[in-house]
Amino acid sequence: MTNPNKRFSVAGSERAPLAGARDLGPANPKEMVDVTIRLRSRAGKKPALDAAEFSKPIAARKILSRKEFEQAHGADRKDIERIEAFAREHKLTVKETSAARRTVIVSGTVTAVNEAFGVELKNYQHATGTYRGRTGAIQLPEELQGVVEGVFGLDNRPQAKPHFRRRRERTGAPADASSVSYSPVQVATLYDYPTSVNGSGECIALIELGGGFNPSDLSNYWSQLGLTTTPTVSAVSVGNGSNNPTGDPSGPDGEVMLDIEVAGSIAPGAKIVAYFADNTDAGFLNAITTAVHDTTNNPSVVSISWGGPESSWTQAAMTSMDQAFQAAAAMGVSVTVAAGDDGSTDGVTDGLQHVDFPASSPNVLACGGTKLVGSGSTISSETVWNELANNEGATGGGVSGFFALPSYQSNAGVPASTNPSGFVGRGVPDVAGDADPTTGYNTLVDGQSGVIGGTSAVAPLWAGLIALINQSLGKPVGFLNPLLYQDMTEAADFNDVTSGNNGYYSAGPGWDACTGLGSPNGAQIADALSSPALEATGT
Repeated sequence: MTNPNKRFSVAGSERAPLAGARDLGPANPKEMVDVTIRLRSRAGKKPALDAAEFSKPIAARKILSRKEFEQAHGADRKDIERIEAFAREHKLTVKETSAARRTVIVSGTVTAVNEAFGVELKNYQHATGTYRGRTGAIQLPEELQGVVEGVFGLDNRPQAKPHFRRRRERTGAPADASSVSYSPVQVATLYDYPTSVNGSGECIALIELGGGFNPSDLSNYWSQLGLTTTPTVSAVSVGNGSNNPTGDPSGPDGEVMLDIEVAGSIAPGAKIVAYFADNTDAGFLNAITTAVHDTTNNPSVVSISWGGPESSWTQAAMTSMDQAFQAAAAMGVSVTVAAGDDGSTDGVTDGLQHVDFPASSPNVLACGGTKLVGSGSTISSETVWNELANNEGATGGGVSGFFALPSYQSNAGVPASTNPSGFVGRGVPDVAGDADPTTGYNTLVDGQSGVIGGTSAVAPLWAGLIALINQSLGKPVGFLNPLLYQDMTEAADFNDVTSGNNGYYSAGPGWDACTGLGSPNGAQIADALSSPALEATGT
């Protein structure tokens, strides 16, 4: 039996109510709560990401199979048994265990989880709706110290938002002479994506925290584009998530369909799998780990178009998700993430600059946004996406306040944070692509045609390119960042965007905190990544 009086605080688990939230009192004691417990790796402090491997050309890299990764870096069976015993003692039901994902999911009443995790769950009223929350740190019995790295799901506030923007009609304002829209295929042509491959044999995973897709919309969309090969699209339910179209094209359905239509149009030979989960920290983490460790669909690329300011996350959540991205890299899985749609503040109104997570993880390819004007295969102009004056968003970008500057950015000229900390952090984004809704993507959502932009489009845009390159190489490119930054002196690989700003930060030659290294020259990037001479300077 454990001694409930001897407990420790789970590092980085501190929570505070959302700003402006009103305390409605204790949560219903009989309400059932699912809790995700993240365990330590059997490898201890040894990182899953072998930096030496990612300083090699892709052809020379050794990546782990999913089984090899589980055996080397998964949770130890004895640790899982400790959590199962803890659950029994506290009248919790074990719903799921995964050594590969280092995850145990337990369920119990509010009364039971309050006692088990040393919290007091309450209901809060906020402008975004009612949520169940807690304050302070999570407390666990001392014998689990060092075993448990994170506990998620006690607080079910909406953790992220989709980063897409529908084009609005500007009443009373002159039409934008450069307003245009494209199919994803047209954007890929402007970016000179490889045309000799179609993504066959690859699987692109999409992380979705709401909404859904209608197969009939997709078949009509592929038909409108005249695709002779069409992707297979399926859904995986994670926890309580499911493919659940709302019928509202301005809601999360817009995100889901944009992701599928962009990735699927560019890589029509690929398998597209959408992983649906609840929009909570637990749901987001579980969706990522489920996709990364999926031995049935075996994704080679994961595209994420949801996120929120770093300041809205617990440190434990960011650490656990970043570890999941390290696992992806170790297994040769690329992860592309939207950098956000609210400019350099990321929508936070504290007068400081903020970046979006999970784009700020140093183990993902963070994707910023541009305004792209062109025809056929010729780009007429490309500038930073910034429509804040018209309430149509701007690309996220800036300097992380949590993740240190990765060595692959050591020569990129990332500035120190302008916030009081002056932290020298990871620079966001890495790359960019068309995102301005005035030069957005033609979509079909819930039976309605429309034009959508946002960095949500850029993550699947790059995911599609990576799937094409994977097929061409016959080997997954995996974690791209070290090689892309090593190759950044090769101007032909990127369209360097040097005009515009995202609020605080301005574009300029080379890397910048608006569009990163620039938008892709797909064929050149594919050629560079296939070169045995290309080596990274570090990770």
